[in-house]
Amino acid sequence: MSLTEPLFKKLCLIGLGLIGSSIARAARASRAVQEISALDASPQVLARVRELGIADDAGGDMERALKGADLVILCVPVGVIGAVAKTVAPYLETGAVLSDVGSVKGSVVAQIAPHVPHGVHFIPAHPLAGTEYSGPDAGFATLFQNRWCILTPARAGGDAVEATAEFWKRLGAKVETMTTEHHDLALAVTSHLPHLIAFNIVGTAAHLEQVTQSEVIKFSASGFRDFTRIAASDPTMWRDIFLNNREAVLEMLSRFNADLDALRSMIEKGDGQGLFDLFTRTRAIRRGIVEQGQDTAAPDFGRTH
Repeated sequence: MSLTEPLFKKLCLIGLGLIGSSIARAARASRAVQEISALDASPQVLARVRELGIADDAGGDMERALKGADLVILCVPVGVIGAVAKTVAPYLETGAVLSDVGSVKGSVVAQIAPHVPHGVHFIPAHPLAGTEYSGPDAGFATLFQNRWCILTPARAGGDAVEATAEFWKRLGAKVETMTTEHHDLALAVTSHLPHLIAFNIVGTAAHLEQVTQSEVIKFSASGFRDFTRIAASDPTMWRDIFLNNREAVLEMLSRFNADLDALRSMIEKGDGQGLFDLFTRTRAIRRGIVEQGQDTAAPDFGRTH
């Protein structure tokens, strides 16, 4: 198949926030699909999608939006994804691929699987990409470039899985396939725990009686400032992630607390060599992330001012 030949005839995106609107832009730019329809619970969001022109149909009619769609991607918060799947299920066509972009996979599979009609391929997905912004205006076509997208096929034929993987590759992503359990454990430490720490440290700084909130903002050094970027992420999405991946998050949090106790002990004992060895190992991990193209070594993380 040529790189300009569409992989799917019609893509229906349900939820046009940062990820959904970025998929729409990237799918159009890469010609991965022939047609794009959009559904969203907010009439204001659909109106903005029409203004932006990132979908061929954003009228809000569910039956029309899903008619002929051979790829349907749920881009809604994990907490409501089961209810949305149940609503759209009667309109899914035989042979279509039903997917999602949720940051938790075990809970997503448990919520969606009971509603998937016979003959529909269910292929959960998680693109490891995003920003702290939300809404259809926040999306951009290059969001997935050189980022990973993890597939956890639940009920699908090999050809459908291959086509879905090729779709994400066409959008610029690298694709990995794994079990839902492995995904949720891996993401608990690489994504969910860091966000939890960011939310907590920013909250701690805001509550310090010795430092007013204005001083926290005024004198933010680069480390705290970078935490605030993460802590500015969508509250609804992250509430749902922690509640729906609680076991893996709690396991990683226990490990983190043990490591934090060890770090505190080093400081109390004046163990300079222990601190130096730890910081050397963590520095090497950062360099590895940059070498794999998952971030930039440019000053200030490549930010423009």
